[in-house]
Amino acid sequence: MQERTESGRVTFILANAENRRTAHIISHTHWDREWYLPYEKHHVRLIALMDTLMDTLENDKEYRSFYLDGQTIIIEDYLQVRPDQRGRLEKWIREGRIHIGPWYVLQDAFLTSSEANVRNLQIGHQDAARYDTIAKIGYFPDTFGNIGQAPQLMRQADIDNAVFGRGVKPTGFNNTVSDAAYESSFSELVWEGPDGSRVLGILFANWYSNGNEVPVDEAEAKVYWDRKLADAGKYASTGQLLFMNGCDHQPIQTDLSEAIRVAGKLYPDTDFVHSNFPDYLASLRASLHDKELSVVRGELRSQRTDGWSTLVNTASARVYLKQMNQVGQTLLEKVAEPLAAFAHAAGRAKYPQHLLTYAWKTLMQNHPHDSICGCSVDEVHREMVTRFDKSRHVAETIVDDSALALAGAVDTSALAAYGRDALPLVVFNTTGWNRSGVVEVELDVARVYYREGISPNEMIRMMKGIAVTGRTLVDSDGKAIACTMEDLGLQFDYELPDDKFRQPYWARRVKLTFEAAEVPALGLKTFAWVLDSADAAAETSLVTGARSMSNGNLSVDIAEDGTLTVTDFASGRTYRDLLIYEDAGDIGNEYMFKQPDAEPALTTKGFAAEIRVIEDSACRAAFEIVHRWSVPASADELFEQEKQEAVYYPERKAGRSAAHVPFTIRSVVSLERSGTGVGVSVSFDNQAKDHRVRALFPTDLITSVHRVDAIFEAAVRDNEPAAEWENPSNAQHQQAFADVSDEKQGLTIANKGLNEYEVLRDGRNTIAVTLLRSVAELGDWGVFPTPEAQCLGMQTAELLILPHQGDGAVSGAFASAYQFQTPWTSVQTGVHGGTLAPVHAFMAWEGEGIAFSSAKIAEASGDLMLRWFNLRPESAVLDVRPNVGVAASAYKSDVLERAGERFRSAEGDAAAAFTAELGPCEIFTVGIVSER
Repeated sequence: MQERTESGRVTFILANAENRRTAHIISHTHWDREWYLPYEKHHVRLIALMDTLMDTLENDKEYRSFYLDGQTIIIEDYLQVRPDQRGRLEKWIREGRIHIGPWYVLQDAFLTSSEANVRNLQIGHQDAARYDTIAKIGYFPDTFGNIGQAPQLMRQADIDNAVFGRGVKPTGFNNTVSDAAYESSFSELVWEGPDGSRVLGILFANWYSNGNEVPVDEAEAKVYWDRKLADAGKYASTGQLLFMNGCDHQPIQTDLSEAIRVAGKLYPDTDFVHSNFPDYLASLRASLHDKELSVVRGELRSQRTDGWSTLVNTASARVYLKQMNQVGQTLLEKVAEPLAAFAHAAGRAKYPQHLLTYAWKTLMQNHPHDSICGCSVDEVHREMVTRFDKSRHVAETIVDDSALALAGAVDTSALAAYGRDALPLVVFNTTGWNRSGVVEVELDVARVYYREGISPNEMIRMMKGIAVTGRTLVDSDGKAIACTMEDLGLQFDYELPDDKFRQPYWARRVKLTFEAAEVPALGLKTFAWVLDSADAAAETSLVTGARSMSNGNLSVDIAEDGTLTVTDFASGRTYRDLLIYEDAGDIGNEYMFKQPDAEPALTTKGFAAEIRVIEDSACRAAFEIVHRWSVPASADELFEQEKQEAVYYPERKAGRSAAHVPFTIRSVVSLERSGTGVGVSVSFDNQAKDHRVRALFPTDLITSVHRVDAIFEAAVRDNEPAAEWENPSNAQHQQAFADVSDEKQGLTIANKGLNEYEVLRDGRNTIAVTLLRSVAELGDWGVFPTPEAQCLGMQTAELLILPHQGDGAVSGAFASAYQFQTPWTSVQTGVHGGTLAPVHAFMAWEGEGIAFSSAKIAEASGDLMLRWFNLRPESAVLDVRPNVGVAASAYKSDVLERAGERFRSAEGDAAAAFTAELGPCEIFTVGIVSER
């Protein structure tokens, strides 16, 4: 045996040996920024770890490299406390001793939006680019399941691999590993996305700590490596064996070089290498020439398991966090970015790239799996609320500034015909489809500023005396629009000019509620509240009875128990028993739901409700449904003992308490005049513990599969789980909607921030959406009480019931579900000239079964970046006609916003307008170059 050292690598080589194996030992630490300790307590430990790491790199040349957990935020966290170490850290990164990227944070991919996943990848690359290096490793070490489009996202970012720990082979709590059947023959596999993109998948079959704390003592090392080599060889397809030297918050092993030297002496048939991912992957690929790997397709959700350790119910832990996240990421990607991009393209404002990056980073600090999943101690989630607020405040400021800038460019001069008291307003539709719906707008009828020198009492008297009647809402063509006016009375407010001190004022304010019809996609429409004696065109009531309402698309009948019967006029299909509420006990934890044995769920089916009309306007009808219910107060006394003794949750025997508490559910069911769906707003004061609340929507459609909004796809999932599944519950993740359809019709249930659903095996294919889960502990590897995870107090939820014909991607149901996520934006403006027409679209596009995803400005090029994705597993044609400034040309791009092939006109010239064919399930990004 010969020992050889090359470039800091210590290897042991047996001369003329055949069938040698290599043990690739990769040092790392999996750094949950917050989890069983609050952020700052983990932060303190991170500083010590990084200091020790750099001392080790300096003092031990054989300690070859360290992988910084795939997330660049660790660099920010360290330098926040140790700015004096920036040069030293940069040295080790540039020398390739510390490997960084490709993510900003290690997010939970299922609970963060499609665009949030892309921004995470973009910002991780941008941060790493400052050091002229990036680890092109598709790193998903502890993601709670993996999204189906990950291979395509990785390929578009020039990453040809994915390294992950969950989704294919069962990995349970406390990092235990099962030998149950799984989809891949080896720990190496080919992972294929729905579009056909493929990456080399590396499964941590023995977890990402299988090379942790390598012994230096020879006797201990012999025992250790006998087991570890056998465990890795059990799953590996080649002799290239992967050993991850680290674990959650694992300190650096400072004597690893000596431990490797000892191992080499003990096993002369094995090369022990202090390795890194690029070297390991290169060696693996070179050894795979005669190996046939399994191909695993689509989502990795641990479906070939008993179903007890998938961690899927983190989708319903602390639902309020998911709702805040939905508001925050939607405001950024669907409102702030497009408005700012169009204001920039119109020459009205500079794109606030720095502010958007800051807002995204602040939001994404809540996206790691132990954060957004709601499976940490209470202190962690309190801090998350503050981060959500901080990010949202920045986004709201960008929205306000961009909307004002754009409104200032709209030509409202025609409204001068109504006199100087005309009050124009601009409504923006930042979704990718034409939109009609009810808009609520606040207008100042008059203002008086403090700078005018009038006494405060006189200003107040003046504003109180302003008349707010005798006005009509009109569109830019002068057509009267039916609207409801609410007098908000006297209001104090202020302006913050760019060139002056703050400008406080008193105003007389009103709120207008009306239907904004056919506002163009990615566009705007102008209205005005004017002094005019003409009455708006009379509109018939949508209320058709004491418990019914109807428009031209749907009819809704409400039964005595509050359930809905909805008839879709287009398909002729009637859906019955919609909106049953279910309450079940939960003796699980933040990770997993566990219903007490032999205790059936309670429901409101047959339970009389109070029902009354609360809105009957020209644009909307609404009924209030009140269930004055009661439910068990908590789990029983045995539950406390089982928690304290850390009884594995599937084995718990606790039941529900005999004591009950009041549980009043208030539902507002609404129907808009042009609406294709039935809105449901739910509120209740939760005073019960240890339970789960769901809304049930029976579809009565016969089908074995359903579709659900996931990351850049409408994923197709089986209604029945795999044969290995034992868990009575089969809850799953969703983003905007879940849909059950047959060949002719379907029912889509859209939501806002309700990320857990289940298609029940009840003979009716009922879609069950979780509104609340109240639990008492973190769970996992110890005893961590989390009383705030009971989510006591007021809770709210919003859903939209969308019946449709045929395919939801083609019929428009999925587009309506996406629009449901996005708020309308409106702003008051003045009478003035401008370069934008009163009804204006910044872009027109068409494409059957294609969804629009984002519009933003690229940081590197300054080009307008547009993204779509194909919802169906078949090719589709996209036709795009930009209308932003002087668009010179367009090119195909990718998720990193790099310029690719230019689109050409029929004459061969560069063109901004283009037609392109999207492949099945393709994520399609385009850059628009402007001459402005």
